[in-house]
Amino acid sequence: MQAVVFHGIGDTRLEKVLDPKIKDDTDAIVRITSSAICGTDLHFVRGTVPGVKKGTVLGHEAVGIVEEIGKGIRNLRVGDRVVVPSTVGCGYCSYCRAGYFAKCDNANPKGNRAPTVFFGGPAENGGLDGLQAELARIPFANVGLVKLPEHVTDDQAILISDIFPTAYFGARLAEVKEGDTVCVFGCGPVGQFAIASAKLMRAGRVFAVDCVPSRLEMARAQGAEVVNFEEEDPTQVIVELTGGVGVDRVIDAVGVDAQHAHRGPAGKKSKQQASEFEQEVKTVAPEQHPQGENWKPGDGPSQVLRRAVEVVAKAGSLGIIGVYPPTLEHFPIGQAMGKNLTIKAGDCNHRRYIPKLVELVASGSFDPTEVLTQVEPMSDVIEAYKAFDRRADGWIKVELTPSGGGSVERSAAKRQEASSRPRARHEEQPRA
Repeated sequence: MQAVVFHGIGDTRLEKVLDPKIKDDTDAIVRITSSAICGTDLHFVRGTVPGVKKGTVLGHEAVGIVEEIGKGIRNLRVGDRVVVPSTVGCGYCSYCRAGYFAKCDNANPKGNRAPTVFFGGPAENGGLDGLQAELARIPFANVGLVKLPEHVTDDQAILISDIFPTAYFGARLAEVKEGDTVCVFGCGPVGQFAIASAKLMRAGRVFAVDCVPSRLEMARAQGAEVVNFEEEDPTQVIVELTGGVGVDRVIDAVGVDAQHAHRGPAGKKSKQQASEFEQEVKTVAPEQHPQGENWKPGDGPSQVLRRAVEVVAKAGSLGIIGVYPPTLEHFPIGQAMGKNLTIKAGDCNHRRYIPKLVELVASGSFDPTEVLTQVEPMSDVIEAYKAFDRRADGWIKVELTPSGGGSVERSAAKRQEASSRPRARHEEQPRA
């Protein structure tokens, strides 16, 4: 089969690999009909999250058809259409039973204190082959795979595999409730869904901070109050617009590849912190292989964490879903303590939220596809990686179709939708 294979930092290839096989009784083999590129994949290629072994198939988002099941699978049939949660849990340990599927005691072969297992990640995270492929082996498929209603499309379902539940989880971590003023840092795909999730939880106001015009316009279309950090100082603007108080909740949807400001009022402060940021980059990405404008680590790894603590009000809360490696140790803990902040962070427990979000989409209450801007054939995946990595204008979320059928036409249609800046639809929902 064809798959996207990691060969090293700055070196990702589309090539033929062996088809996966059933290894355990609760495995399933899924034929992938839709996968996607995530910002987390870019961390691996940029070198800011280390540990992915050469030969690992990348990708942790997929929709597909069950092709084969182990003898321990009692709730699925061959032919079932499913969405694949990005993280893996056994379903029977104390953590999974409590809804902490990402903290499963049994999924990681390195033991119960080892980190979250997800597809297409570092060896420490289970080393599972990923989902940017024609076929994939899914461990604990009896628990992980979620069957899809016929009228939920692949375009909708691929966004429920990771980024929608991750963003929803981020809003939960930040403790967003009715009437709150929220700030979302990062208007990439997860950031867009963080805005949507805050609105689903009935936030009163939502600020959105980024520097890419197309991302900011999509955030504005959702009703967010946008701030371009290359033109304004986000802290100053947001504090002023909240009457000197700050926001109640902050969601960090950026992570280690954050960029600091290079011009404008915020750029002056960044220059003063330049040596600190340079040292952070050397620490988190000691090996780098940039190629032109591609595969460059973010130049302000702790930038969002610093700003998050600055803009939040006293006794506010911070939810961190942006990916940070263990090597990043910079956090303004003194300032956070002085404000009596609540700080929560972690990997999304996808299996906990996916069924609810599938129902939300199936009911017609929310359409996630307004965030999907590109549908590309697998044959063009490396160029798609490069465009997404460069934050090319209009490239918010990229879906991959292994067959390639209709991809060109669908991608053109998605670009047209993005250019018309449709307004996202948020109907009244019960409080989370």
